[in-house]
Amino acid sequence: MNTPSTQFVVSRRMNIYEPLHQISSWVDFRDDGCMNVSPSTLLMEVEDKMDSLSEDTSHGVAAAFSNRYDQEASKPYDKVQRRLAQNREAARKSRLRKKAYVQQLELGRTKLMQMEQEIGRLRQQGVHTNGGIDQLPFSGAVNSGIVAFEMEYGHWVEEQNKQVCVLRNALNTHITDIELRILVDTGMKHYFDLFQLKATAAKADVFYLMSGTCKTAAERFFLWIGGFRPSELLKVLGPQLDPLTDQQVMDVYNLKQSCEQAEEALTQGMDKLRQTLAESVAERLFGEGSFSPQMTNAIEKLEALVSFVNQADHLRRETLLQMHRILTIRQAARGLLALGEFFHRLRALSSLWSSRPRET
Repeated sequence: MNTPSTQFVVSRRMNIYEPLHQISSWVDFRDDGCMNVSPSTLLMEVEDKMDSLSEDTSHGVAAAFSNRYDQEASKPYDKVQRRLAQNREAARKSRLRKKAYVQQLELGRTKLMQMEQEIGRLRQQGVHTNGGIDQLPFSGAVNSGIVAFEMEYGHWVEEQNKQVCVLRNALNTHITDIELRILVDTGMKHYFDLFQLKATAAKADVFYLMSGTCKTAAERFFLWIGGFRPSELLKVLGPQLDPLTDQQVMDVYNLKQSCEQAEEALTQGMDKLRQTLAESVAERLFGEGSFSPQMTNAIEKLEALVSFVNQADHLRRETLLQMHRILTIRQAARGLLALGEFFHRLRALSSLWSSRPRET
């Protein structure tokens, strides 16, 4: 045929058909106008074209899959990076807290050493009288447990004053009950921490706690076995909690009755301990020789005094917990505020009393 007809060839590698007239550059013509096409050459060229097209297609598909994989892979990578950044920030804050804590311990240790040095210096100086030395009232070694308690108690009082201010502002701004509950729980824990500090100090020197040396004069006036009397405190704080429901009034009354019974039992136990201690010390006052047996017996009886202090603090703790259960969250917040303000005013009263003008 003189007229070229449209022909199709099939690639053995891909199922793609292409008209040969679209690839006229692959053939030449004879003098008579007919195509001079070698079948083998044509097929090889077509296959080369198809191979090139296949490679381009595979490369494009591979690139697309590669881009998609990179995008998918970058997502968890970014998440990991964010988590690592958060971990680094948490570690940095932890190091800062640890550093601050260590610095606080070092400061406390320095103050303790300074106090010990000052007491030692005062002991060595003394007051010379008639060639002798009238010793200052420091008999025996410095009790490091009591010195540590005094420092911790000072911090506790400062923190209580801050919490009173926060509670007052919270009640005035009408924050949510959830936020108020957090403040109440913090205030309760603050008192529980004090009871734990006192338990440790009682082992170091129970007479120190019983005498209320760490407290002001007005606070010592209300002292009962190293702290406040729960039933008296309920009487003082009761009017600050109004209005109460009938059930709450009954529950508070029953709690006060229970406190009074427990207080009476502890007071009787303390009276009995004083009596037996006096008898032990007074045994054979005019006897000759050493009185070491009497002192040993008295020391054994004094060990019960630590138990009395711990039981009294346990009664105070349970009273606070029971009031927390009886009251609503806002009533409990008002109760903690009134309790903190009451002790703050006692300390202020002591300061005013000591600085009052004296008559000459």
